[in-house]
Amino acid sequence: MKNGIKEVFSLIVAGLLFASFPAVAALEYDALKGVKSARAVFDVRLGNPQSAAIHLKLMHQTYNDLAAGKRKPAFKIVFLGPAVKLISSDRTGYATPEDNKALDEIAAEVSAMSKDGIHMEICLVAAKIFKVDPATVLPEIKPVENGWISLIGYQAREYSLVTAY
Repeated sequence: MKNGIKEVFSLIVAGLLFASFPAVAALEYDALKGVKSARAVFDVRLGNPQSAAIHLKLMHQTYNDLAAGKRKPAFKIVFLGPAVKLISSDRTGYATPEDNKALDEIAAEVSAMSKDGIHMEICLVAAKIFKVDPATVLPEIKPVENGWISLIGYQAREYSLVTAY
């Protein structure tokens, strides 16, 4: 039970921090000096709906912050492991109102990210393992047979790997 309380507390703190700093783009980062474009591939394996919703919002905010700073971002998101269950219209196993609210937030964020040009993929190996019917996957997400191959390919094309576990 202690781990559950710690996780909920962490989610609340992360959410409050995220909501408190909407204008991060105005800040300058030493790490970005001379950087004209930012390419990142996100390896998303989060299984908790609330945590995944917060992380996806932060990924989208990061994309927007970089774009506002004239950095020309290119983001790819690959859903692997238990995260594949969160991007399906099948909500079997998610009974709490909090889970369903978070799943609604995930679906809305995926749609908004897609409209902004963020490319998303689902690993069909993981979908099979976690019993996710590919026909139920959100329409903005492209199925790929093996998500690790995508991660390898994007890194070979100089995308920085960012993990969300």
